[in-house]
Amino acid sequence: MEEYKIQIIQSAITVGFLFVIVRLLQHLAVRAGSRFAYQKARIKIVKKVLSVVFYTIMIGILFLIWGIAPAQLAAYMASRLTVMGIAFFAQWSIISNITSTLIIFFNHQVNIGDSVEVLDKDYQIAGKVNDIGIFFIIIKTPENDYISLPSNVFMQKMVKKVESPQKIG
Repeated sequence: MEEYKIQIIQSAITVGFLFVIVRLLQHLAVRAGSRFAYQKARIKIVKKVLSVVFYTIMIGILFLIWGIAPAQLAAYMASRLTVMGIAFFAQWSIISNITSTLIIFFNHQVNIGDSVEVLDKDYQIAGKVNDIGIFFIIIKTPENDYISLPSNVFMQKMVKKVESPQKIG
C-alpha cells in the first residue's frame, strides 16, 4: 500500500482539480449563454461537451500517473480509433446520423423545446423536441410518449415548426 501512496494522492488531486475546472467552465458557459441570450438547450450541450473533453483528459492523466507509458497509451488509443473507424466505415448510417445531428444543431430552424410536426405520408409525428442527441432526435408527443427519430430521417423529412403550441405537449 505504501508504494501506491503517491499515485493515490496525485490521482485525488488530479480528479479534484479537473472537477473544479469543469464546474468553473460550465458556470462560465452558463454566464456567457445568458449574457448573449443563447438558448438553454445549446448551453446544455456545450456543458456536456466540456464535461466529456475534460473527463477524457483526466483519464489520460490518470493513466500517466499510474505508470502507463505514453507510447503504450498512444498505441492503445490508435488501435481503439482504428477499430472505431472500421466500425463507422461499415455503418454509414452512424456517420450519417452524426453528420445530420451537427447540421440540425447548427443550421436547422428547429431547436430543443420547439413544437414540430414531422410530415410523412405514412406516419405523421407531432410533438415537442425534447432532446437532440448524437444519433436521435427525441420528440415528446401530446400523449406524453417519447419518439426517437434517427437524425438522418429527421433531415430527410419535411418538418413543420409549429409557432403556436396548440395541443402539443
